[in-house]
Amino acid sequence: MKIFIKNMVCDRCISAVQSIFDEAEVDLKSIHLGEVETGSEIPENTFSYIQKNLEDIGFEIIKDATQQLIENIKNLIISKIGRLETDENFILSNFLSNSLHKDYSALSKVFSQNENMTLEQYYILQKIEKVKELLFNNDFTLTEIAVQMGYKSVQHLSSQFKNSTGCTPTEFKKLKIRNRKPLDQV
Repeated sequence: MKIFIKNMVCDRCISAVQSIFDEAEVDLKSIHLGEVETGSEIPENTFSYIQKNLEDIGFEIIKDATQQLIENIKNLIISKIGRLETDENFILSNFLSNSLHKDYSALSKVFSQNENMTLEQYYILQKIEKVKELLFNNDFTLTEIAVQMGYKSVQHLSSQFKNSTGCTPTEFKKLKIRNRKPLDQV
């Protein structure tokens, strides 16, 4: 049985969800961002217990196929950005089409209709949040961040960052602004 879960955006989320299923003594075949697969059907009372405990910590079971698709898109984007291996030739449309085996225009239309932003806008917002994290942690130079995030230049990164946040990456770093958004709220 596959269960799709909204707001699973990191490894800690996977651990939290796994704990809930373990407490309910449900055997899991696999667990990934946004998806849990059980070894068998779950009794209704156990399912209700799991659902309530997931909701208590900010997760939600997704039953609607459209919402499942949107959550899958979000998880693919978050995961791709999180790995810091986006080269400057990365093409979002190809990545999503190939990953989901669906036409990009259909994916884009569904996403836009349900999320009030385009896929490209969502992708940029996720990249900016990751850049904020990298700047705040001070692990990389701005040039290194630009390369890791797939920007063609530091200027392109800076321009996109300023359009999104209202300040340049350098200003952000100097101000020690802590206005990062949780990934599931972008």
